[in-house]
Amino acid sequence: MAKISKFRRGLLIGSAGIMVTLPTVAWAGTVTGVVSDPSETRGLQSAQVRIVELDRVVTTERDGSYRFPDVPAGTYTLETRYIGADTSQASVTVTETGLVVANITLQTGSGTEILVIGQSANQASALSRKREGDGVSSVLTRDAIGQFPDQNVAESLRRVPGVNILNDQGEGRFVSVRGLDPNLNASSLNGVRIPSPESDVRSVALDVISSDLIESIEIKKSLTPDMDGDTIGASIEISTVSAFDRKKDLLTGKIEGSYNEYSGDVTPKGSIDFSTRLTDDIGVAGGVSYYKRKFETDNIEAEGWDVNDDGIAYADEVQFRDYDVERERISASLSFDFRASDSTELYVRGIYSQFDDQEYRARTTFKLDEAASSGDANSALFDDADGEIEIERDMKDRFESQKIRSIVVGGKTETGPWKAEYSGSWSKSSESENGSLDPTTFSNKFEGDGVSVLFDYADDRIPAYSYASGAALANDASLYDLGDVELTALSAAQDEEFSARLDVSRLFAMGSGDFTVQAGFKGRWREKRYDNDVEFYEDSTGSYTLANVLGEQTYRLADLGPVVSRTGATEYFRANFGDFELQDIDSQFDSAVSDYINQEDIYAGYLLGRWDSEEVRVIGGVRFERTENVISANTVTLVEEDAVFNGVTLTDDTVFVTPNGFTRSYDDWLPSLNVRFEPQRNLVFRAAGYRSVVRPNLSDLAPRFAVEQNDDNEREGEFGNPDLQPYEAWNFDAAAEFYFSSNGALTANVFYKDIKNFIVSSLEENGTRFGIDFDEATIPINGSSAEVFGIELGFAQALNFLPDPLDGFLVNFNYTYTDASGTVPTDGDITNLRSIALPSSSKHTFNAVLGYEKGPFDFRLAGTYRDHYLDELGAEAGEDRYVDNHFQLDASVKLKLNNNIRLFAEWININNAKYSAYQNFDTRKRLLQYEEYGSTFKFGAKITM
Repeated sequence: MAKISKFRRGLLIGSAGIMVTLPTVAWAGTVTGVVSDPSETRGLQSAQVRIVELDRVVTTERDGSYRFPDVPAGTYTLETRYIGADTSQASVTVTETGLVVANITLQTGSGTEILVIGQSANQASALSRKREGDGVSSVLTRDAIGQFPDQNVAESLRRVPGVNILNDQGEGRFVSVRGLDPNLNASSLNGVRIPSPESDVRSVALDVISSDLIESIEIKKSLTPDMDGDTIGASIEISTVSAFDRKKDLLTGKIEGSYNEYSGDVTPKGSIDFSTRLTDDIGVAGGVSYYKRKFETDNIEAEGWDVNDDGIAYADEVQFRDYDVERERISASLSFDFRASDSTELYVRGIYSQFDDQEYRARTTFKLDEAASSGDANSALFDDADGEIEIERDMKDRFESQKIRSIVVGGKTETGPWKAEYSGSWSKSSESENGSLDPTTFSNKFEGDGVSVLFDYADDRIPAYSYASGAALANDASLYDLGDVELTALSAAQDEEFSARLDVSRLFAMGSGDFTVQAGFKGRWREKRYDNDVEFYEDSTGSYTLANVLGEQTYRLADLGPVVSRTGATEYFRANFGDFELQDIDSQFDSAVSDYINQEDIYAGYLLGRWDSEEVRVIGGVRFERTENVISANTVTLVEEDAVFNGVTLTDDTVFVTPNGFTRSYDDWLPSLNVRFEPQRNLVFRAAGYRSVVRPNLSDLAPRFAVEQNDDNEREGEFGNPDLQPYEAWNFDAAAEFYFSSNGALTANVFYKDIKNFIVSSLEENGTRFGIDFDEATIPINGSSAEVFGIELGFAQALNFLPDPLDGFLVNFNYTYTDASGTVPTDGDITNLRSIALPSSSKHTFNAVLGYEKGPFDFRLAGTYRDHYLDELGAEAGEDRYVDNHFQLDASVKLKLNNNIRLFAEWININNAKYSAYQNFDTRKRLLQYEEYGSTFKFGAKITM
């Protein structure tokens, strides 16, 4: 007889012990049904249903269904609770091995229907799902998303407690939870992890996904063992429409126009979505959304802040940028649901989203190679008699396309006390750029020509410039020869993942509740790759100047002088391609340095136990995850003529490319415990503790080593780091939630995170990495440790207790305080640590909403605030980059013409909120980047059939 290992023997003995201690309960009947409002438009998710005599509690699924297996024969009272509705009680009689269907209808005290659209109904739905959640979470439902003037999923999420967003060109892009870096979140779509379309991050820019196709978004801030353990901020779970979500068919159409005050253009947006049951057991749902947006951005950037011998502060490079952008989104979703039997449901869900971005950027750049000649506290004068003044004028003509595709096939089977859930999925994200001129650059160097430039820094955010002399020379387009054309022949990032999972659970009906044992397995097979092919060209004729391709500017912050035409430079290059000469060295270097492939496989298994009763819910267990990486990239070294490389003095500029390969693997045990305690009705206490990991960016792990060595043998580098360790965190939450008898709640949550190995980008000097010596290099490194402490407060209330017409008001306010700090080496020296705030960590965030809903009229005013945060780490504190605080106001108004047609108007960025980045230098905030965008206005109609 084969020997049994100690582990297996212990497992068998432990399992036998559990079975002995559990009471013997004969299988009996099953009670099932659907909870809905009187209109029967849809089921009510997260209603609590309780068998009073047995103290057994379940929460309704997304379609409003509930199920009690293994109920002994007898007559029982079913009690149902839902925020904003009266508690319902109904009697049900169960016979042995029988199936009892008990559908439940809820209503308000006034006898009116619980509406499934509108602000009040959405608040009731979100609060019900929060109250009945297993852990600390927040929810946005489909119609709640539509209540706000938001342009994508990221902007919808900023309305949730503890959530804010990082903008790109004035539009929400990355999601920050509790003030933490977006890389510390994980995003899934219909239960499938969304890979990132961008080459250099794990975080998903959620502006790719249209909010029109979303059924709900749940932000889970504490983890249970059945969840992937790769988050410290939150797990953002996005669900599209299912045909079984509704009891009635749905067909809606939405058409609108969008006007940006800076561009002056009106652009279209439209969507159609539907849900229908082909039979009682087969349903199909889906939708299509299209949005085109034209807007403009005015931008100023500066770098190289220094002081001259007289103490005059100045930037040695200042850029004035004029952006004209057109963005186009196409999204589509389709799902099929099939009830194969009374015990089995199957589904197929797919989504496709494409985000195209056409960007034109006219830029005037001043490069100042000598210190300021003179100036004062608010100005600096540069004279070409004292040093060279180089002025560049360029145009970026870039078209970029991002795509996300996802398909998941799965289902669940429930037989008696047994339940199995299973799925297989494929998802792929990509970002491509092909044929962009990024940029075409013209320049002139003035030295002893009588040109002097005065920079005015009185406004910390908006430095101004003027010519003290030589304006005619500086603005003569014919004097600006072509520097080079940078052609992106190909930039292709691809992130693809396959996954499969199986979860099996067994429920044991106890004397005063239910105990469930659940186990599961999951495999994820991912490959992320980036291929970059860049070509640099110069004019071989010497006759190509800025005068050949003059354009117009729409810049409001300054006069850029002569600018390059938006499309003129591209058209000239294509038409006269034979006049341009390829620059081999620069092209070889830039093309080889970015490429990488990173294969990441994750194998996970877990075991959990769950106890459910009216007062107490406990979910505890452990998850195991094994991570394996196979990574390849290049060491690329550009060595200038007359430099010494490997003991040889080179006679020409030369590029050396050496392939690199690394493999690594590691294991993580991730225990967790979530406790929910409701000592009295509508007062809920929660406590959660769990361990989690966040793996490094796949691009940061790539052994991409770029080195430039000049003829003085000085070496500058930019390195990846395959030795990076994942973030490791212990996370703790304690929450108190009080739900008002009317539609509202007061919540408070305290959280603490102890993080090891957090990752920052570090500038190092005079060191060696991976056998490569350098004088200066940028490299991602692990910090030693960090702590995050925070408080999250929320208040929401429908003021329906006020006299008419004030009873239509709703208020919603939430505030989050986050103190996230850590230590990092100074200049790579682990013995010389300095304290920093964690990158992308905002100390204060809040959201405030004032709504009004009465009769046909609906109004909402929303404000969001995010505190400043550390964006990039410099070699010392004075070189750190910060993004300034941001406050934005948005408003929407709707008018219901009849049951089928609603008109609406939206005003986005009412206060013309700006973006600003700076560094603390010479006692002031010194500008690094400033942007403004103006307001956007939307108007249209929504038709529901």
